[in-house]
Amino acid sequence: MTALVVLPGLDGTATLHSAFCAAANFTFDTIKVVPYPPDHPLGYAELETLARAELPSTPFVLLGESFSGPIALSVATDPPPGLIGIVLSTTFARPAIPALSPFAPLVRFMPARAAPIALLSWWLLGQWTTPALRSSLKNALDSAASSVLAFRAAAALRPPAVNLAAISAPTLYLRATGDRLLAASAGEHIRSSIPQSRLVDIAGPHLLLQAAPGPCAHAIGDFVQDIHDG
Repeated sequence: MTALVVLPGLDGTATLHSAFCAAANFTFDTIKVVPYPPDHPLGYAELETLARAELPSTPFVLLGESFSGPIALSVATDPPPGLIGIVLSTTFARPAIPALSPFAPLVRFMPARAAPIALLSWWLLGQWTTPALRSSLKNALDSAASSVLAFRAAAALRPPAVNLAAISAPTLYLRATGDRLLAASAGEHIRSSIPQSRLVDIAGPHLLLQAAPGPCAHAIGDFVQDIHDG
């Protein structure tokens, strides 16, 4: 029996993954999305502690989405016994937007909801946006305190350093071909640095699990099958 544990994006909610979980349900016995506290700003180290407490003792795959990629990578450097694989979706091991890294302390105090949903939709969903996805994105962001979202955004500009070469677990990186937030090099850096890693390009935006749940679930299913066959 294999479980999937999902560490969510910047919103920190479990509300944006219903379509993906339904698509991935054919591969995993159980799927759990770990929510983050919506009203308490926690850094990467604190969130990793929270995430580790939610991990099962039975075999599981850990999926780090966007903001949570550095957490999944850090867990993989000191893996719990049940970890059999890592999936990374549109995420990073170095500053998400390098040019903005010097401004990380200021981002913490910016109003996280200053950007209109139309702009966020263009940035995060691109041509794959739909009224339903746009509404789900707005609801997810509204569920967390603005100060918490700003704190997480600042943290993503300066993620903790991770020794990628020390990761021994098989790793799959899902790269969105239409990502307007991350450069394609973010995925290539991870793929080239982790010994047992592969990269799959999927047509979609930064919110890849939400806009392309079927193709993502299919790629993950193939990955997990290869782990079991190996």
